[in-house]
Amino acid sequence: MDSRKLILQQTGIVAAGETVGVAAMIGIFALLGSYDSTVLLGGIVGGVMTVLNFFVMALTVNIAADKAVGQNPTGGKATIRVSYIVRMAVLFLVLFAFANSGLCDPIALVVPLIFSRFTLTLAEFFRKKPGGEQG
Repeated sequence: MDSRKLILQQTGIVAAGETVGVAAMIGIFALLGSYDSTVLLGGIVGGVMTVLNFFVMALTVNIAADKAVGQNPTGGKATIRVSYIVRMAVLFLVLFAFANSGLCDPIALVVPLIFSRFTLTLAEFFRKKPGGEQG
């Protein structure tokens, strides 16, 4: 499969998992009687930032792999390092700004960051292997 298609497919899986996870989180907030508009906005912002972070990370790894194939593994490592620092800084600044603005519930803003890991683990569990087997 083309690497761009694979990146978009994986990002779509992460986006779907984030949507389900944020919806479940909002439902839990509602059951606990703590739901308000700040929870909704926090979930949306946290989910979108998680998906964007994953997408940029996947693109960067693809670029680094291309550099490594082109006999420049040092350039690939540097690309990944710089990308990580920039992505984490942007993620921190955006989440910090929204948390301090009072527009978002801080917990609802941060919890979506963990949903991508669960989503990718589940997706890998159900992924079909080249022989047609699952798992």
